Amino acid sequence: MSANWKVQFPCTRAEAEALHEDDEWFALLDPMPTIVAEEIEAFNDNKWQLNAYFAAKPSKAVIQAIQSRLSSTVKAKPVVEKLPDADWVVMSQQGLEPVHAGRFYVHTSSNKGTVPDGATPFLIEASRAFGTGGHETTSGCLMMLDAMKRAGKRFELIADIGTGTGLLAFAAHSLWPKAYLTASDIDPVSVDVTADNARVNNLPCGVAQGQLALCAAEGTAHPLIVSRAPYDLVTANILAGPLIELAPSIAQIMDEGGALILAGLLNTQAEAVLRAYRRHGFRLQKRVDCGDWPCLWLVKRRVYGWKRPVRANGRTSQPPGDFGTW
Repeated sequence: MSANWKVQFPCTRAEAEALHEDDEWFALLDPMPTIVAEEIEAFNDNKWQLNAYFAAKPSKAVIQAIQSRLSSTVKAKPVVEKLPDADWVVMSQQGLEPVHAGRFYVHTSSNKGTVPDGATPFLIEASRAFGTGGHETTSGCLMMLDAMKRAGKRFELIADIGTGTGLLAFAAHSLWPKAYLTASDIDPVSVDVTADNARVNNLPCGVAQGQLALCAAEGTAHPLIVSRAPYDLVTANILAGPLIELAPSIAQIMDEGGALILAGLLNTQAEAVLRAYRRHGFRLQKRVDCGDWPCLWLVKRRVYGWKRPVRANGRTSQPPGDFGTW
């Protein structure tokens, strides 16, 4: 699409995700724009921006129609910009630089770059998933998975809680291809995105060994997740609050001696997260800091003798859409 005009609207994440191009109101806009949402401040759901691209100059009525659906910032003044002739889709994708973390190389179709020798490449498009942008959280997780493999770790039952685009699940499968792999997210749209990305990256979906079993779940509260436990590796790249809430339920689905990767937390939140998991029998094995974002490798302690079981409902107050990003 050649777009000559761009209109920027401040918004929240919830408002951005509520907009769908097949809505009846959207189809009636003339000219009809292409909508792209992006986060302005990492992990701040109130700091998002909606970019509307038009082939012709939009009228005030069209701009007001879009802004009317952004109730939190309906009084803010949109920024209207004249653009040079260009394919904005390619340009925006080119802004997403490939990510090289450990043995993994993540890229979009329009900006593949040069895959380093010996690296495992993954194609993850940014067109359907919100919040993508090379965050250090996922880079840290990829490096941690790589470190586990280099240390000779082997896993047979793996779960990725809050899978987002599916990237961490794909990386785990590439390292341990014979494992039973489960991935979940609180947002059903994210599950669909993961299924599409799995197909593109040649990972079959299903419940058999070496396949990716998918489900939409609030925390660990889903029959698929529970029935396939206990896991010897769990990854969870979400947010500090949900990670703390999920500590008892994640502990319940993990095998003794199992490895847990936690990310999505800031340096200032690391101690609170660690305290929550220490209370449920975990110890810190390794920590990798990528900027302000630490990635934690925890190990569930083996319990000898009798221990009172901990009850947990497996749910979290995490709002829909708060999934891992890359």
